[in-house]
This record gives sequence, C-alpha cells and structure tokens, in this order.
Amino acid sequence: MKSAHKEMMKARRRNICLVVSYDGTNYHGFQRQTPPVIAVQNVLERTLEKIFGDEIELAAAGRTDAGVHAIGQVVNFFTDGSIPIERVARAANGLLPPDIVINNASEASRDFSALHSASRKTYRYRIYNCSVMSPFERNYAWHIAKPLDCGAMREAMGHLVGEHDFSSFRAAGGADISPVREMDIASISREGKIITMIFRADGFLYHMVRNIVGTLKDVGSGRLMPDDFRSIMDARNRGKASPTAPAHGLCLMRVDYEK
Repeated sequence: MKSAHKEMMKARRRNICLVVSYDGTNYHGFQRQTPPVIAVQNVLERTLEKIFGDEIELAAAGRTDAGVHAIGQVVNFFTDGSIPIERVARAANGLLPPDIVINNASEASRDFSALHSASRKTYRYRIYNCSVMSPFERNYAWHIAKPLDCGAMREAMGHLVGEHDFSSFRAAGGADISPVREMDIASISREGKIITMIFRADGFLYHMVRNIVGTLKDVGSGRLMPDDFRSIMDARNRGKASPTAPAHGLCLMRVDYEK
C-alpha cells in the first residue's frame, strides 16, 4: 500500500479488529490475489465492503500459505462505516461462505496493527500416523504411514526453545528480516493416530514451522538423530534441513497482543 493511500485509510474514524477462522483448502493462501485466483483476503474484503459501505483493505497478523488453516487469525482495517460493532460478526457471517467465519469483532485503538502489534503467535501442526489415511483428515493432517518415534521428536524439539537463529528452517522468498526468533513453546503429543505439535514464538520466518516439521519427521522415522537436529539448527543453512512439510497440516491457532 502506497504511503499516501495508507494515510488516507488511517484517517477514517474507526479501526476494527476481527478474529477470523477459515479452512484454507479452497484458497490460495490468505493474502489478496488477482482474480481468478482467490485468497481468503479477497473474500473477506468483498464481504466487509458490503457491510461497511466503503473500500476495505485488511492488515493481517500472518499471511498463511495456500492450504494452511486458521482458528485465530487476527485482522484490522480502517473504515467510516457506521454499523454497530456488535452486529458486524453476525452480518458478515450471513454473507461469507461456510469455510470462513468471523468469531469476534471489536473496536481497536488507532495505533493497533494486527501485524505489528502482535507479541506471540501459536501454530499447530498435525500428522496422521497410520498405514491408511482417513478421508476425514486428508485436508487437515499430513499422512505418514511409517511409525514415528514421538520420544525422539520431543527430544529434538527441546533444542527449539529459547532465542535462536532459525536460518536453517527459513525458506527463500520471504521478507528480508532477522532470522533470530524466540520460541517459548515447542511441544508434541499423540492421541491414537494423530500426532500434534504446537509452536509458539515471537515471530516466524517464511515456511519456518513446515521446515521444522519436515526435519522432525526425519527424526521420528530414524533417518536423523535428535542431536542431528541441533547440528542442523547450528548450521544456519537451509540446505542441511529436510524437505518442507505439506501446508494442509498447519493451522494458525492464536495471536497474542500485549495488554
């Protein structure tokens, strides 16, 4: 967004914050695309324009990739529209397709930014670890037929906690920002055939979670040892890590903001 246009948008009298959930299966990621390619942002903006009666340009806490889902995506936008805040979610959900839902709408301070004000983000990654894939999980979990050793994966994940240079798990093509991030949660659990991994950090690099998961999968299968995972981290070289895990197992769960 050009500077003058951005200032014009911010001159509007209301800053609205939304918490949004979506199934990313049918969308080319979150970030607005040029039709006929459709992203979640295209659909949200078009719907909100009908409700507020002016042009809407969303800022989002994260730009999820094609196939990635969200339970707690946060967006904000400036508007002069007069619809009461308590009616926004219901009005929008009546127009949105069933795979996009607004959970909550609130008035935000003028300096609030869904992206820049975020202090922590939490992602979940799910693996369906069984010889035969469930048709009900095919869009929401990575199918791995070979048994995985969650104990070895948990040991490797211990190396993620703390402040580190995550260059080894950074894909090319992302924003030119520091690769140093602080991760305070990296956990793994298993319930039946489902392996769930949770990652919370002060920020994530492009494809960072999916590249970490791809490498952890190789630890779980025995191709790598837990100490190899630490060596890969320390190398700060994407070429040392494993291939990227598929997008559809990933979900943006929550975005936290300082009080």
